[in-house]
Amino acid sequence: MPKLFSYGTLQQKNVQLANFGRELTGNKDILPGYVVGEIAITDLRVLKESGKAIHPILRFTGNSSDEVAGTVFELTDAELEQADDYEVDAYIRVSACLKSGTDCWIYAAAAPELR
Repeated sequence: MPKLFSYGTLQQKNVQLANFGRELTGNKDILPGYVVGEIAITDLRVLKESGKAIHPILRFTGNSSDEVAGTVFELTDAELEQADDYEVDAYIRVSACLKSGTDCWIYAAAAPELR
């Protein structure tokens, strides 16, 4: 099963229920080499589901002292595709390795100017 590291709205119960039809359980972990920035959301569906106009977004630094705390969830392949549908175009799904050694997917800034 794919693992997804969430540091933002996918940790919210209401967002999980809207996208996956269930509440996810996960484990706390840390993503090294990234910092969290902010992005304004204009997608009406995402605004409605998250209740937030500003979302966090990962920016790669490559500096191992930069860390982002979050939660790792196990999803089905179908749920991972549903997560892709939820994330707006400013995000891109990439693979990463967490501090625990867990390989997972993350959603990070897609555009170089957001990284």
